Amino acid sequence: MVEPMHKSSSSSTLGPGGLDLTESFFKPISHTAPPSTTKRHTKISVIGVGNVGMAIAQTILTQDLADELTLVDAIAHKLRGEMLDLQHAAAFLPRTKITADVDYAVTAGSDICIVTAGARQIPGESRLNLMQRNLALFKMIIPPLAKYSPDSILLIVSNPVDVLSYVAWKLSGFPANRVIGSGTNLDSSRFRFLIADHLDVNAQDVQAFIVGEHGDSSVALWSSISVGGVPLLSLLEREQIAYEKETLEKIRKEVVQGAYEVINLKGYTSWAIGYSAANLARSLLRDQRKIHPVSVLAKGFYGIEGVEVFLSLPAQLGRGGVLGVINTDLTEYEAQQLQNSAKTILEVQSHLEF
Repeated sequence: MVEPMHKSSSSSTLGPGGLDLTESFFKPISHTAPPSTTKRHTKISVIGVGNVGMAIAQTILTQDLADELTLVDAIAHKLRGEMLDLQHAAAFLPRTKITADVDYAVTAGSDICIVTAGARQIPGESRLNLMQRNLALFKMIIPPLAKYSPDSILLIVSNPVDVLSYVAWKLSGFPANRVIGSGTNLDSSRFRFLIADHLDVNAQDVQAFIVGEHGDSSVALWSSISVGGVPLLSLLEREQIAYEKETLEKIRKEVVQGAYEVINLKGYTSWAIGYSAANLARSLLRDQRKIHPVSVLAKGFYGIEGVEVFLSLPAQLGRGGVLGVINTDLTEYEAQQLQNSAKTILEVQSHLEF
């Protein structure tokens, strides 16, 4: 029979009562100063522990982005299993407190709430078709997050991300700068990869944005692409390398189809969006003021006037959320395509019932 552990008034000994683990392993240092209170305690909550949520969670842990990571899901046994699985890796990871609960109260005091919960995308299904199935879910998720973490930033990853970012903004009552959709941050990474692959250069040397809807009507900003600081289209013209709009459009379509291909092959996407969301969290929490193509309230930018619509624009991110939108020069064609993308999203939003 194993005796229960108990607290002894003497020093720790190994005896009939077992080893007393409540005593300190270290001899205290006298005359120490109290712990500093200047270091900020950073907390991230991830809502939804499916493939995407857990990819984001493990990336946050391995990149040491938070002091505390909280998981929330409606399926209690899976939630506890995922929490324990991560906790058991503590010896291999930066020190992070990991908690989980079905009750949203556990998210209290979060700096960022990352929402991944939602119906899984069916192979061949448009992201926009997911809207109706996820709207009801957001009505249960967003209000408690806003209640327990009124000063947090909401980072929406669930699809259709542009429409659901708008939904989260309306349901939370947060200022627009603190509601952000992951948008085309990942699309732009795929775009940079394809361009780098064509040119045989490092993707980190390619500056390129996909904007607009995270989906079929996205817009590739070819006019502003640079490689190693050199404008791409100017380089092609100077080197007399022929290109056609059809060729450029084919590459954009490869970006759009990238996610669908992964879903058809493995059933879901996870790792790339995990890195993308962690990338955004880093810029926000560490006030890096980097430019990311993310879904933001676009009213007043690039000729989008008089309507409230979220779509991806090149935005500067920092500790306060969206700090500003970069005023990139668009060609007439790009501006028109962006307007069309906004109309596509607005059409879906017109069917929402709050």
